[in-house]
Amino acid sequence: AVGTSTLRVAKNAEPFLAEAQATLGFPIEVIFGREEARLIYLGVAHTLAPSPERRLVVDIGGGSTEFVIGTGLDPELMESISMGCVSYSLQFFPGGRLEKSCFKRAELAAANELQRIVEDYLRHGWKQAVASSGTARALAAILRESGLCEQGISAAALDKLRSQFI
Repeated sequence: AVGTSTLRVAKNAEPFLAEAQATLGFPIEVIFGREEARLIYLGVAHTLAPSPERRLVVDIGGGSTEFVIGTGLDPELMESISMGCVSYSLQFFPGGRLEKSCFKRAELAAANELQRIVEDYLRHGWKQAVASSGTARALAAILRESGLCEQGISAAALDKLRSQFI
């Protein structure tokens, strides 16, 4: 068993882990972000048809988002950024407010977080992007059910959804 972002930052991680390990009967390893990214990539790569082309895998979790570029079963570039759906919701959309100013602040914060990796990722390049998280599945379902995107997630559909939320 492994713990990820939440257990990397939780103030009560040690007592929680002690109790959880006692309950489960085996150890829980807290892994660092790049290892989390590597494992996510391997999981995704094993579920997709083999391809000789580079893929970008994005996994939006509750407290972090992992970005991995790889070919086949080999991750080549891996990062874990401290921005997740739960942490950003709490920080930028208090009480569930979906106002334009909230979106602007969240987008600016995300752009600032991504700034340090964008150049390397663009230079490395990829042919296909895959989202692997429950967050992405939920978002794709919302876009499909809203009639904004027939399949997957597109930038245009996200812009329309944001406008509808506001």
